[in-house]
Amino acid sequence: MRAELGQVMSFVAVALAVVLVPVAAYAVDAVTVSAAEAVLQEATSTAAVEAAQQIDATAFRAGRGITLDVAAARQVVRDVLAAEAPAASVSSVTVSGAIVTVATGELLRPPFGIVAAGAVHLNALASARLSGGYDKPSSRLPLPISTF
Repeated sequence: MRAELGQVMSFVAVALAVVLVPVAAYAVDAVTVSAAEAVLQEATSTAAVEAAQQIDATAFRAGRGITLDVAAARQVVRDVLAAEAPAASVSSVTVSGAIVTVATGELLRPPFGIVAAGAVHLNALASARLSGGYDKPSSRLPLPISTF
């Protein structure tokens, strides 16, 4: 009976090494990749919003309306990514009218390499629109303007 107890302990030790350790390594890799992807997407979204706020002051003062400063938008995207996701790189910054689209990427090496052999390439894409603020009183007010 005592000899059998030793066999069960050795079987459990081998089962732990063969089954549970790889499952735990996979879980750590999956969480690492998922967390890095969330950080990259958040940083890309923040960069797009910040870039959409870069108004071309020269054009505005010249009376050409509100347009985006493309160079300032690109610089803001690089600055935001450097602060929030230092390992990320900017793939592209596209300014089309009042819409800024930012594409980023990051090469991630998971700690155990179970999820992907070597490295995982993460991509994120976000767009933001410049929205004008207060321009003039709305004609859809519920009360006549003379009431105010």
